[in-house]
Amino acid sequence: MTVPVLRRNLEVVAAALADACARAGRSRASVRLVAVTKYVSAEVAQQLVELGVTDLGESRPQELWRKAAAVTAPVRWHLVGHLQRNKIDRTLPLVDLVHSVDSERLLTALAAAAAARGQPVRVLLEVHLSGETAKQGFEATELPNLVETIQRWPGLHVQGLMTMAALGADEPTARRTFARLRGLRDELAARLGQPLPELSMGMTQDFAWAIGEGATLVRIGSALFEGLGVEPTA
Repeated sequence: MTVPVLRRNLEVVAAALADACARAGRSRASVRLVAVTKYVSAEVAQQLVELGVTDLGESRPQELWRKAAAVTAPVRWHLVGHLQRNKIDRTLPLVDLVHSVDSERLLTALAAAAAARGQPVRVLLEVHLSGETAKQGFEATELPNLVETIQRWPGLHVQGLMTMAALGADEPTARRTFARLRGLRDELAARLGQPLPELSMGMTQDFAWAIGEGATLVRIGSALFEGLGVEPTA
């Protein structure tokens, strides 16, 4: 029963994404779906890829390692949760993009690892805009101070910013958060003198609002797996 349910859920999400893009006057190709698989097995993740989803996200590095070894179809892995510095070396070869760089120490450690490997690392800077103390990320006022660090490391490819709206936020509140991230991205890009094309914002409950404010990556989990009766894998 898993594949029919997944297919139906994916069709519903795809239609919602297309509708949100149309209402925002944007092309569907301008927004990429990152399916967050942290609460499903590697087998379910594999089935999702076989249905055409090519970007998968994990919150925990250890779970990403495990699923990356088990999912045989071509996929781009995204780390969307906190990355400890002692897990960088094992994680970097597996991921296309780290969404959750939340401190200058981690940013510098990733840059040093990229230099040691001789391969660039693609990252987003996580910005704390919701006001919730449980969430991590740079404060908005810290971003200008990162310009020198980013420019110092040629292998550090900062692609843009990431954030989360407050849990349960209504549409006006969430949209203000997403619009602010877009403005911060534009300011940082101007300071760096380079484009920052990505905005990772929007999850199951608010991705349509995020698309309306310029999201290029939406991180969707529960909407894809509704009805499967799955339990968290960790």
